[in-house]
Amino acid sequence: MQSVEVIRTVPGTPRQVWALYTDHARWSAWAGVRHASLEVEGKPDPNGAGAVRCLGSYGLNAFEEILEFQPPRRLTYRLIKGGLPMKNHLGEVLFEPTANGTRIVWRCRFDSRIPGLGGPMRLFITRFFRDALEGFARHAAAGP
Repeated sequence: MQSVEVIRTVPGTPRQVWALYTDHARWSAWAGVRHASLEVEGKPDPNGAGAVRCLGSYGLNAFEEILEFQPPRRLTYRLIKGGLPMKNHLGEVLFEPTANGTRIVWRCRFDSRIPGLGGPMRLFITRFFRDALEGFARHAAAGP
């Protein structure tokens, strides 16, 4: 099992940061993906539990289902189709208030479907999370 964890403090209250982060269809504005869409709406919140987001770049699309949606503290999700060749994927994002804004803890764990590729995929995902949160911090600082 591979594990990734990236932490970043961004400007804004947990409610403000949560609202930006969970607007799945607008991830292309900050996450470094070319395409972002909400394929299936959750209930009762369209971005909440049961929602399926699609994130893609250069022909590689990942479909992720939102499992738990606890505003403004915690979100969990799993890869259900596409993306990297992985299985048993579970992601978690935590939002914690700090004196300087909101601390985001973004983590996931997964197994590789292809022996020997777990380590390289872990490095790729770590970089993706780090770059995405850097873009998110810039996006949050710019305001609405």
